[in-house]
Parts: sequence; structure tokens; C-alpha cells
Amino acid sequence: MTTVGFIGSGYIGGTMARLAVEAGHRVVLSNSRGPETLADAAAELGPRASAATSREAAAAGDLVVVSVPVKAFAAVPAAPLAGKTVIDTCNYGPERDGHIPELDSNSLTSSELLRRYVPDAAIVKAFNNIFFKHLLSLARPAGAADRSCLPIAGDSAPAKAAVTAFIASLGYSVVDAGTLADGWRQATGTPVWGTPYGPSSDEKGRPAGADTVRAALAAATR
Repeated sequence: MTTVGFIGSGYIGGTMARLAVEAGHRVVLSNSRGPETLADAAAELGPRASAATSREAAAAGDLVVVSVPVKAFAAVPAAPLAGKTVIDTCNYGPERDGHIPELDSNSLTSSELLRRYVPDAAIVKAFNNIFFKHLLSLARPAGAADRSCLPIAGDSAPAKAAVTAFIASLGYSVVDAGTLADGWRQATGTPVWGTPYGPSSDEKGRPAGADTVRAALAAATR
């Protein structure tokens, strides 16, 4: 059983936590408002879930999920993430995050920006390209003909392997999208962002296999 710490427990983080508990993992939830605001969510998930501060969730996790606005990267606790694999689910949106010059100029991807704040963590970009309702509804067991794929990007092979295993336990296969610098190919507005899994108006979504995800990644332009 893996313990997964969540820094940010909104739509994507909360859905990942639900799938993780169903897969037999332990989850530690946190947000910017304090653990007391997550008591009901933890109780609903059952005995393998608890609520904590962001620092406590980071320290507790064998694997840690960062799912916050990009503008909140500075508040992510760096020290307890040292040496850990971190899943970055975040998408940059200037209308919410304000304009960040390095992201506007494409000199950095958002994951590379996160690495500036948590330099001793091994970051893997994942889960940022799928609607949270589709993430829940499209999960399938290993070997299912309609099992979907998620792209991941990162610089550490061991971290990618750990994230691939975690994603597999949640009901998805993986397409390797390259390094953190390649993570722009799955950013907001790219062909692999949302579209392969169907419109958000269809809460059930549609399965997207490896060929579909690879083609969407290859079609991305800047």
C-alpha cells in the first residue's frame, strides 16, 4: 500500500484520491484552508484517508501530488519533498495565475517552474490533461480493451516508473511524452488536453488509447 500525499484536494486531486483509495492506497489530503475543511471529504473516503496540513501531507506521502494554481507554487513546502516523486497536475492560466513571463515566453514549462520551488523533488507531469469527471468514469482494469492512456512527462526514469505504476493502479495506461521540457505538449489548449476523452458535456467521456494520445501529442504546436 502506497501513501499518497495531496497538496491541493480540488476536483482533480479529490478524484485522484478517490481512485487511489479504491485501489487500496492510503491518502493524506491537504489544501490551503486547513485540514478541518477536509474532514468531511476524508470521512467520505473512509479509513484509508485523513486530512492534514500541506507540510504534513508532503512528509507523509511515499508519492506526493501537487494540484494547486500555478500562482501558489511558492507555497508548496520544499523541504519535506526532497528526494520524493511529485506528480504535477497543474495547468497555467494567466486569467487566474496572473502573467508569468517565463511561461508566457515559453522559456519554461509549468513543471520546470515548479522545480524551481522544489528543486530536490523528482517531478512528473500527469493528470493535467483530463477532465475530472472523465478521470473517474474512464478508469478500467488492466487488460480491458477500452482502457485509456494518460501522457506523462519527466526527467527521472525511476520517478516515471513509480508514477506509471500508480496510474496503472488507478485504471489507466501511460504514454511517455518526454522530458519536463516537453510537458508543453499536454498543456492547456493542446490537442491532448481534454479532447481525446470527449467533451466535458458528456460526463462519461470516451476511451482514448495509446495511438490516440500519441497522435494528439505529436500534433501539438507552439
